[in-house]
Amino acid sequence: MVECGEPESSDSLRTFGAVVQALREHAGLSREEFGDRVGLSKHTVASLELGRRMPDPTFPERSEPVLGNTGALTKAAQHLARQPGLAAWFRQWARLEKSAITLCTYESRMIPGLLQTKAYVDALADDQLPPLDDTQIEERWAARAERQQLLHERPNTAFSFILEEHLFLRRTGGAEVTRGLVDHVLEIAELRNVELQVMPLVQESHAGLQGPMRLLETPDNKWFAYCEGQESGQLISDRKLVSVLQSRYARMRSQALTPKDSKSLLQRMRGDL
Repeated sequence: MVECGEPESSDSLRTFGAVVQALREHAGLSREEFGDRVGLSKHTVASLELGRRMPDPTFPERSEPVLGNTGALTKAAQHLARQPGLAAWFRQWARLEKSAITLCTYESRMIPGLLQTKAYVDALADDQLPPLDDTQIEERWAARAERQQLLHERPNTAFSFILEEHLFLRRTGGAEVTRGLVDHVLEIAELRNVELQVMPLVQESHAGLQGPMRLLETPDNKWFAYCEGQESGQLISDRKLVSVLQSRYARMRSQALTPKDSKSLLQRMRGDL
């Protein structure tokens, strides 16, 4: 699954926004009053009503009691079209990600989308099967680039990344692409709200051998997890399963290099390219 951010406006988004506006006005609420009741700013409400923003998955549930419990909003949300460039199975996670207050990512297959560069995305596309056309490749990069704004636009969101050392040693796309990638990752790692750790190539104890995972915490302190395979992804909301993955992630944090040592390793790798 891959990406997020403000989606391109579409007929379904504009229609959904019009339904929100009509119900809000019928309830006699201003955008600010409605936003206060559902936990959104008046500017976010405006973006939703104008079809410029994809609502998060809990928006209909939060809004229905405020707007009369007609069920119209819930039904309208089922027909929303999503942004090009996002894998179908990733979309629900991407919507949750936009408002998360904590985001944790462990990746062992490729550099995660939040940290990718355009050159790296292009290199990945070269090996995509079935092949992608130029428009599809550009849509993928646009979705990633827009999603990456989360790192800068949400300074109060805590981002944690644990990346396998071999993701950089593989040199996907060649030495030049990898140099640019390492420089970009090191730059992101300097952000106050980002913690980056590298899992060393030689590590006798590793709690993440069952595969990549992502965890997030919503503004109302609910936790979700996401695990992805080839052409598929699973959003996990069961608290017991999420707790298991949280425990594994916490263990990996203790097993990976410290943020300081991780940066030093990446800098040495950069010098070897």
